[in-house]
Amino acid sequence: MSRVAVTPEITPEVDEAVEEGVEVQRPWITIVWNDPVNLMSYVTYVFMNYFKYPRDKAEKLMRDVHYEGRAVVSSGNREEMERDVNAMHSYGLWATLQRDD
Repeated sequence: MSRVAVTPEITPEVDEAVEEGVEVQRPWITIVWNDPVNLMSYVTYVFMNYFKYPRDKAEKLMRDVHYEGRAVVSSGNREEMERDVNAMHSYGLWATLQRDD
């Protein structure tokens, strides 16, 4: 006759007060703003070259920048968004980062 070991089920205790105090991590976003200097074709080129977006997505984002005044071009953790903002600056575009709403 074989014996089967029965292990009691362990249920972790959850401190509800601690759980309520934990804020859900919101991602950061990179925003590219409209400017009077860069051509629309150049902005499209930057989005395709840096972010590797297909032409249709890059053109849609470029139109948002041009007609809406801004476009969210990437999202992620703060370090990644700082990198993207610096890259946009190196291309001569005006970009900022902020927490996603």
